[in-house]
Formats: sequence, structure tokens, C-alpha cells
Amino acid sequence: MNFDEGFKLAWQTVKANKMRTFLTTLGIVIGVMSVIGMMSIINALEQHMTNAFSSIGGDIFWIQKYPAVQMGRLPKEIRMRKDLKFKDVEAIRKRATYVQAVSAEIMVWGKQIKYRDNVTNPNILVYGGDEYWAEVNGRFISEGRFFTRDEIHRKEQVILLGSDVTEKLFPFTYPVGEYVKIEGTRFKVIGLIEPRGALLGSSQDNLVVIPFDTFTKLYGEQRSIGIGVKVLPKQLVRGMDEVTGILRISRKVPPGAPNDFEIVTQDSIMSTLKNLTGFVFIAAVVICGIALLVGGIGIMNIMLVAVTERTREIGIRKAIGAKKRHILNQFLTESVGICLFGGLIGVILGVLIGIIIAAALKLPPVIPLWSVILGVCFSMMIGLLFGVYPAMKAARLNPIEALRWE
Repeated sequence: MNFDEGFKLAWQTVKANKMRTFLTTLGIVIGVMSVIGMMSIINALEQHMTNAFSSIGGDIFWIQKYPAVQMGRLPKEIRMRKDLKFKDVEAIRKRATYVQAVSAEIMVWGKQIKYRDNVTNPNILVYGGDEYWAEVNGRFISEGRFFTRDEIHRKEQVILLGSDVTEKLFPFTYPVGEYVKIEGTRFKVIGLIEPRGALLGSSQDNLVVIPFDTFTKLYGEQRSIGIGVKVLPKQLVRGMDEVTGILRISRKVPPGAPNDFEIVTQDSIMSTLKNLTGFVFIAAVVICGIALLVGGIGIMNIMLVAVTERTREIGIRKAIGAKKRHILNQFLTESVGICLFGGLIGVILGVLIGIIIAAALKLPPVIPLWSVILGVCFSMMIGLLFGVYPAMKAARLNPIEALRWE
């Protein structure tokens, strides 16, 4: 008996007992599906973040009051940090030698922008930025111009619109030169920000930018600002060290004390993302292991039932010359074939789940080939391991007693 016949018998077993086979292989389907689905999502997130950061550039870092990723309640020493102020920006501009541009930015979320009868949802991010905001953040002006230093100092009421806001307020009108309102305050539109797309399912274009000093006049200065720093080419590490020293002096941090601010780089964000996805991967592996164990026990059960149901058939095969290894190979092949059937279903469902979730999050689907191969190999291994005992039981049957079986 060859492997082709073994797989044909396995397929006949699947067709003859559809519901039983489906329930038996359900654990394998869930295990393989979980791993492929989760790895697809993780790879899509990492690829998307890498592409997003590549558009900004690798010579930029950000300084902020709190850590970029906050899990749970922050320690008291972090919560009690002093706010970052514009004087910190001025200190960097005055003393730094490896820095090309420094931008002060401040923001408030949840505002509504109005133009005549058109109104946005109350979810607009309003930035206050200086003349270096666009350069440091890698944003470009598609129409119009950026505001000038004089407009910032004079607290002019001018505004730049993100593409989402533009589409909502000006579906049929050229926006540059028109006036919009934020909570009753009129702003003249002087430029449109080039669209960037979504990041982790959230639009990066649902924003407006006004001059930094205009922002503080409207919303006050009692908040911490963010600082964006663009260093000279290939001077990221030196620039970070230099800026860290300048800020420690500016903010009077005692020698030996930890920084009372956070420096965030693209690498640190990617490292945090990988740590988070690492926990997700471990959880997926645990779920997969439990599901495969349950599936393996089910496979052993169905193969033991098959041995009992086909005892007479085994006796006939042995009577006409089949040896123990032939019977062993037959049942092992059937066990592997049934598990492979469940594994292939798990692969298909895992790929579909990865594509669907990636589409829902507006991410490019990335299906790692190694996870597909690993899922198929694991399902076959489960069939082999948990099919050994039933196969050995069938191979050891006495042909005389097997022929008498009713």
C-alpha cells in the first residue's frame, strides 16, 4: 500500500464522516488559523509603520513630557515632571551644533471647523506650530504657502488645512483665500497640507495648523509643548546626546538624576511596537498549542474509532499478506491526511482573517509565507504523533481474531 492509497482512504473517511471529522479537526483549524491570522496582522503593522517613518526621514526625533506609550498609571516622578516650554526650544536653537531645525508644537483635539454651512465632525486635531513645523514633521504644502515668522509673532489668524478637512468643507470651492471658523474665531486659509494617509487605521490628515503664538492666545500656555528636532545628516546619535545635555541644563536637572523628559525616535517607537506585538505573538502561540493539543486528542480518538470499525477489514488485509508495517503506514497516512485537511482549512481561514482585519485597519495585507508553511507542518506533525498509538494498535491485531469481529 502506497501513500496515494493512504490519502485516498483518508479522504474517504472525511467524506463518510463529515461532521465527526470537522469536529475532530476543529482544534487544528483554530490553532493554525490563530497563528497565521495574528502573524499577518503583526507583519502588516510593522510594515506599515516602517513605510510611514520612511516618508518622514531617519534624522528626526521628538521630545515630550511623557513616554510615547503609556501602559497603566504612570509613576509619581513622571507625573510630576515640569512642562516643556518654548524656552527649552530657544535653548536648543541657541546652543546645539548638530541640529538643522527645531520645531515647537502644541495641540488640542476635538475641535470643529466651520465654513458657511459646512461643518466638520468635532474630532479635528488643531496644531500650533512654528515656521519649522512642516520641515521637521516631513509635511509638504500642496497649495498656497506656509505661514511666516512675522505672522507667528503677530499672532495672525491664518490656517493650514489637512486634506480630510478640505474635502469636508470645500467640496466645490477652492479653499485658499477663504475664511473658516474654529469656535467662532475666523481664520484665513493660506495653504493646504499634502495628504499622508492613515497610520494604524487613523487618518493623519484630519488636522489643521495655526501659528504657535496664535494657538497660545486662544487656548493658553498652561500645557506642555512638543519639540521636534531635525539633525544634520548622519548625526542622529550625536544630536540626541547634545540636545539631552542642553535640556538637562535648561531644565536644571541635577547630575545623576534621570531626565525629566522623553526622547522619542523612530527606532524606539518600532521597538515598543515589536515588544507589544511580541506579547500578542506569545498569546497566539499558547492558543495555537492548546488548540493543537485538543485537536491531536480528537485525532487519536477518531482513529481509535476507525480501528474498531475496521477491525474485520484489517484482518482481511493481514490474511492476504499485509504486514504490520503496511497497516501501520495505512493508519498513520490517514491520520496525517485528516490533520492536513484541517491544517489547510486553518491556513485559508487565517489568510482571510489577516486580509479582512488589515482592510478594516486600512493596512496593506502581509501574509508571511513561513507561517503558512509552519502551520501545515505542525498539522502534519500532530497527525503523525497522535496517530501512532491507534496505528500500532491496528498493526498488532491478531488476524484470526480480527476476522471473527462482528
